[in-house]
Amino acid sequence: MTPEERKANSERILTEKGIGFQEEIPPLKPASEIKLRSFDDICKRAIAALLSTQAAIELSDKNPEGIEKFKRLMIYFGVEECLNKLEALVIEKKASKEDLVGVVWEYESCWALFWVLGLVDDITDASRICDCEKAIRFVSQCESFDDFKKQCTLRSIDEILDMADLYFRYDWACDHHNHIDSEWAVGDLDSDIVYERRLAIEWTMRNTGDWFDITLDT
Repeated sequence: MTPEERKANSERILTEKGIGFQEEIPPLKPASEIKLRSFDDICKRAIAALLSTQAAIELSDKNPEGIEKFKRLMIYFGVEECLNKLEALVIEKKASKEDLVGVVWEYESCWALFWVLGLVDDITDASRICDCEKAIRFVSQCESFDDFKKQCTLRSIDEILDMADLYFRYDWACDHHNHIDSEWAVGDLDSDIVYERRLAIEWTMRNTGDWFDITLDT
């Protein structure tokens, strides 16, 4: 699919969902200019983020001892070196309330990564939070990192770009609605869900860096 075809397909979905858009907004880069992170890196990021969300909930519930379980699981799955900067603060029990909220919201980022890994069928609906219990099972039912990998199939760059283009336009609509024109149609979109999922999808298409260092331009 060309970038122009991808843009047109996204706009068709936006129209069906009652979400406003501007035709002047350009398409994303072609697949030939994108290099995905490795399969192992995406798998490790998904597991690390999921375990971090659960650790953040323990800390939010004033149960710092509960974090030790998730630290052990990170070592067990070999992802203890894969934490982003906020997740590291959680595991070190140094996270602020704002940090904790940010990490708990990573459930939605995880859901997008699980889609990238073929575990979730579709994420075009960004109106409702993900199935957190199902997300946990994707990891908890596995006996090792290799066991987790066996259940995953990395989607093609074209599939990922299709979703990246759609979420770019979702995010633009939410941003326009929230900061410029409160009458702008966003359908049933939840802007927080859109942001977290877009962040994860964009991360898979960047070669280096923490996903909190990614700038999501709209």
